[in-house]
Amino acid sequence: MKLSREIKTAILVIASILLFIWGYSYLKGRDLFINYKTLYVEYANVEGLNVAAPVTINGLVVGKVSKITIDNSTARIKVEMQIKSDFPIKKSSIAEIYATTLIAGKQIAIIPSKTGVDAVDGDSLVSSSKLGLTDELAKQIEPLKDKITKLLDNANVMLTNVNQILDAKSKENIRNSLANLNETLSQFKDASKEINSILGENKTKINIAMNNIDKASGNFSKLSDSLAKININKTVNNLEKTLANVNSVLGDVQAGKGTMGKLMKDDALYTNFKQTSKELELLLQDLRLHPTRYVNVSLFGKKNKPYVAPVTDSIKK
Repeated sequence: MKLSREIKTAILVIASILLFIWGYSYLKGRDLFINYKTLYVEYANVEGLNVAAPVTINGLVVGKVSKITIDNSTARIKVEMQIKSDFPIKKSSIAEIYATTLIAGKQIAIIPSKTGVDAVDGDSLVSSSKLGLTDELAKQIEPLKDKITKLLDNANVMLTNVNQILDAKSKENIRNSLANLNETLSQFKDASKEINSILGENKTKINIAMNNIDKASGNFSKLSDSLAKININKTVNNLEKTLANVNSVLGDVQAGKGTMGKLMKDDALYTNFKQTSKELELLLQDLRLHPTRYVNVSLFGKKNKPYVAPVTDSIKK
């Protein structure tokens, strides 16, 4: 069956009109072939948010921004969103504006809520805004800018003070100091040449001295080897045994054992020794006062004098 030219023209015009209507609706953010529910959210500022901006849930695109209007009474921005009806959203969910990149515009991310009733066509969600990377960077740079301004002011003051200090006389002193430094470096250069010359002349002596040092280090190495071969552990053990014996002897002396211990601990022996010492002292005193009593030389048979006890405290102690 052949269609007439008029019918073909009418079909083409109708298809063109339908295609235009679908394209216009798509550009406005609405797809005629998908079921949508309309939700609203109000913001104080939607800078960078445009119509047809995607609406996402956990990164998945579930709708678009269909209209942005302003409420003259409250000066708040009312955003209309078309959400695919396949995604149930709670009325207490949060619609947060965020910036994906520095170049791209802003989008709306719905943060789903686990409580509350499901949102139906015409309901409003809770609004929220998240600072973008640029806004966050500007917020962090703001206090840094004040610090940089203060730093530049301090630098200007410091440079002013430096310029005041560096007058003509100070500059001349600096030049003289630099000239003296150059002269010192020149003298140091000459001194280094003289040192090199001395080292060159005494190279043989230096080599002999280094050989002597090598020999001394070799002898020290042999000495250290000899010390390493000594049985230090055996010596230490013998020393420990000797100290143990000494401790044992000292313990016996402290306990009053043996001759030395009795001499140190026996009080009777000390008393006897003291008494004997006293009697010896009296004997020596009597011998000094009456020597004829002990040494009597008589040619004519003279009688001995009777014994008289000596005076106890006649000798100064």
